[in-house]
Amino acid sequence: MHRPARTEKLAFVAGPSPEAQSARARLLARYGEVEPESADVIVPLGGDGFMLQTLHRLMSSGKPIYGMHRGTVGFLMNEYQEEGLRERIAAAETTVIHPLRMRARDMAGIEHEHHAINEVSVYRQFYQAARLRILIDGKERLADLVADGLLVATPAGSTAYNLSVQGPVIPINAPLLALTPISPFRPRRWRGALLPDRACVTIDVLEADKRPAAAVADHDEVRSVRTVDISMDQSIAIQMLFDPGHSLDERILSEQFGH
Repeated sequence: MHRPARTEKLAFVAGPSPEAQSARARLLARYGEVEPESADVIVPLGGDGFMLQTLHRLMSSGKPIYGMHRGTVGFLMNEYQEEGLRERIAAAETTVIHPLRMRARDMAGIEHEHHAINEVSVYRQFYQAARLRILIDGKERLADLVADGLLVATPAGSTAYNLSVQGPVIPINAPLLALTPISPFRPRRWRGALLPDRACVTIDVLEADKRPAAAVADHDEVRSVRTVDISMDQSIAIQMLFDPGHSLDERILSEQFGH
């Protein structure tokens, strides 16, 4: 298992909550700080929402990221502990994840590009269900899905929104993507698909004027889209660090057994 080469210079970033800010102040007093650009390891303090923000902001930096839980949900975080932090980081196991790249073309013909750590979703904007055409690597696989929407999830994101809409949980190292419908009406029995992580998913919005749809990459939303292309961006590798025995793959495995 790959481990971080250096752990001397730490950069602490914290969410806005008093709990996270207080933790950051105590850790700064104990370990000092450098700017993220000069750090060996970046330490986010907060919940999963803040961790996602940090991963987005630093995904191209190549810096290992070791989060500690000082927020609400901590699925992506390690347990908070002030003592022996450098030793914990040195012993941590690395999980490498790749984000999704979303290219969405809106009704005006403007193309928008965003990345997603968890999932890209296309969903109805108003009261009418969306009508969506699905192509995989340019080949039509479903001519007309009538549903609230559709999402593509990474293994890291398979336990988030994807799981809540009955999508499959994917082990973190599996070379797969989940393609999952959101409240499907037609075809009634279609429950989605597992795709190779090198597949390119194209979603065409049918009757886009009458049944407008929005596309969302984690928290970046594009309204009134006509076509959305989704693929894994293999050129970006994010190193997430976890304490031994509490790795992301172990947590995802546990989710499949209701833990």
